[in-house]
Amino acid sequence: MHSLSWTTRVISRALRSGFSTLLETASNATANVNSASKQRPHFVSVVCGFPKDFLTSKYKPGKYGEDSWFKTSTTNADVLGVADGVGGWRNYGIDPGEFSSFLMKTCERLVHCVNFNPQRPVNLLAYSYCELLEQKKPILGSSTACVLVLNRENSTVYTANIGDSGFMVVRQGEIIHKSEEQQHYFNTPFQLSLPPPGHGHNVLSDSPDSADTLSFSVKEGDVILVATDGVFDNVPERLLLDVLKECEGVTDPVKLQMTANSLALMARSLSFDSEFMSPFAINARRNNINATGGKPDDITVVLATVAM
Repeated sequence: MHSLSWTTRVISRALRSGFSTLLETASNATANVNSASKQRPHFVSVVCGFPKDFLTSKYKPGKYGEDSWFKTSTTNADVLGVADGVGGWRNYGIDPGEFSSFLMKTCERLVHCVNFNPQRPVNLLAYSYCELLEQKKPILGSSTACVLVLNRENSTVYTANIGDSGFMVVRQGEIIHKSEEQQHYFNTPFQLSLPPPGHGHNVLSDSPDSADTLSFSVKEGDVILVATDGVFDNVPERLLLDVLKECEGVTDPVKLQMTANSLALMARSLSFDSEFMSPFAINARRNNINATGGKPDDITVVLATVAM
């Protein structure tokens, strides 16, 4: 059982992280007043998360351990994204977080370029990956990624997902859309990669074109969760739904932040519960691996509601 002092530090970090996100959210909400008056949808969004090695990891904006995220807006679109650096690279002296962080920072920058197409989030992943490959100092490693775009012009969300990060959309107490994991085999997701010289034949590397893409209309009050596998591997779908349906129609960023904090804390707690039959353990048993308990991992929760 975690000590009271550890729990206090965890909550303090979550609230500090959430507060910095909340300031940005409030600013975005103000900027969206004109859009709201024209009855165009926009996101009210917040973020919370934890690195797996909480006590030794240093907080950096846009990162939780090897996870990275971004959220940004233009006049006609709101964009959310998460990426999860593949941790196995640490065995080779490579920081997996650098790969995922570069992808997300580049995606965020490209959203504000004149040729950004809100109906093609897969282009953000493709162009970001190309920029990574062209760096003079190689950024080695690999990462999963999920990018979701709300096109305010037609009230439609467009998604691109590669690997086992993903999203979920809740309306009227039901899950109406969700991403599907892309796995080569158990616990080996699709991933964008740049291996060290001479190791290419030993490393899985998928093209951005292999990303799963979806589009669907949204309505006022819809709840959208974008998260890394640290959430989906540890929190059963029924528990996710119980939490998410409680914030349908919520446009108060403070209340939304409290929900994101609660969800991230739940995922972290279950990830270290050795007796809990987590979604990860259930999938392991389906693959003839005798496993019980959660899967300790970095946790990233990007939570949004659709407002007018």
